[in-house]
Amino acid sequence: MTHFRHAAIAAALLAGVGSASAQTTVITREPVETQTVVTTQPLALTPVQRRTIYRTIVREPVRAVPPTVEYRVGTRVPEGVRLYGVPQEVAVEVPAIRSYKYMHVNSHVVLVDPVTSEVVADFDD
Repeated sequence: MTHFRHAAIAAALLAGVGSASAQTTVITREPVETQTVVTTQPLALTPVQRRTIYRTIVREPVRAVPPTVEYRVGTRVPEGVRLYGVPQEVAVEVPAIRSYKYMHVNSHVVLVDPVTSEVVADFDD
């Protein structure tokens, strides 16, 4: 009888080892985040809206940006550049620019998308 008990224990141990080696461990990884690039349509403004924006914003007491870099529509503004919110007076007359920021460079007003830091419009007299 002891012999049978030892055989049963040995069989159980062997069965446990077999099932343990048959187990599979699956390691999953979180998907790698991809950078989302948002492209927007060019800012379509009438000549009257452009004049209103320029004339109103030029009167705002802000520090002008030194003209060390040429800012064109589509280029990105460096991180250290101070941007200002669009004045309420302009946002009421031209709601399309409400979410943008601006800066003065030379005699230009440059509108910037604050999410992408991309120049979306450039106004001069």
